[in-house]
Parts: sequence; C-alpha cells; structure tokens
Amino acid sequence: MRLLRTGVAILTEKGFSAVGIEEILESAEVPKGSFYHYFGSKDVFGLELIDAYADYFARKLDRWFDNTNRAPLDRLRDFIADARSGMARYRYRRGCLVGNLGQEMGVLPEPFRKRLAAVFRDWEARTSRCLRSAQEAGEIPRSIDCERLAQFFWTGWEGAVLRAKLERRPDALDVFAEGFFAMIRARSKGR
Repeated sequence: MRLLRTGVAILTEKGFSAVGIEEILESAEVPKGSFYHYFGSKDVFGLELIDAYADYFARKLDRWFDNTNRAPLDRLRDFIADARSGMARYRYRRGCLVGNLGQEMGVLPEPFRKRLAAVFRDWEARTSRCLRSAQEAGEIPRSIDCERLAQFFWTGWEGAVLRAKLERRPDALDVFAEGFFAMIRARSKGR
C-alpha cells in the first residue's frame, strides 16, 4: 500500500514524532479521508509501519542469510555490503525504521516497545541461524554462543547505522563490520 511505503520512506529519514500525517498524505498523494478509512489513528499507522518494515526486512535477511551458494560469514558480509549500499543510495539520510523508533521510545505509545523488541528478537534469531551455519562450516568455534553474538551484532549494527546517518558517511558501518569480524577471527584463533 502506498501509504505504508511512503510512511516507511519518510520515517526512516525523519522519525515518527517529527512527521505529521499531512506530510505523509501529501507525499503519497492520498486524501486525508482515505488515511482514516485504513488507519484509526497515527499510532495505529505506526504499528502497521513497524509490521510492514519487519516483513520487508525479514525477507531481505532471509535472502542474504539463506543463500547457501555463499559461506555463512560471507552471507553476513553480503548483508552488510547491501545495507551500506542502501544507505549510500539515500546519501545516509535514511536509517533503520526500527532503530529510529527505538530512539523515540520516550515519546511513543507503550505498544510500540513490545512490537519493536519483537522485531529485534526476530532479526537476532535469523542472524543466529546464519552464525550456527558458520559454526557447522567451521568458520567460527563451537564455543561461541550464537544467540549472544547475534544480539551483539544488532546492538552494534544499529549504533553504526545511527552514526552513519548522523555523520552522513559510511565510516561507522565499516568500523563496526571490521571490528565484528576481527573479534570472530580472534576467537577462532584462540579455539
């Protein structure tokens, strides 16, 4: 739906609190009455945006992480390269909708918290499966807790995305990725 696509595009750049419904409607070229036909309020719209973005991003993660033509850690590198390219395409003005909304939790309705936390848990589970494949392939030691490593990845990656957006350049993405894989290499040598 055009309203959801437009909402995601605008909110990945500006955030939920900074954007009024009018801006989204004008950009989507949709009359106000149509908005309230589909969504009872801006909050309902926000929750729908989270779900739509989560579905889109889950498919994206699966496309990269389930690509058995690539070694598991290369799949993770491929995801990072794709995300970096996506941010560059928008000159680092757009970030992650889930990360953006998480930063606004102080002013957002409480139901957003549960929805956002569930999205992060889903991304971590998908990442953890890819990391377990890396264990099975001998790329990382069996002693590594893949669930914790996936949590670490998303905590660091979201911070890197925020900083790349803030500075409008990819340095933070590169620093995080290099550090993440260096940490894995160091743990692999110390098996």
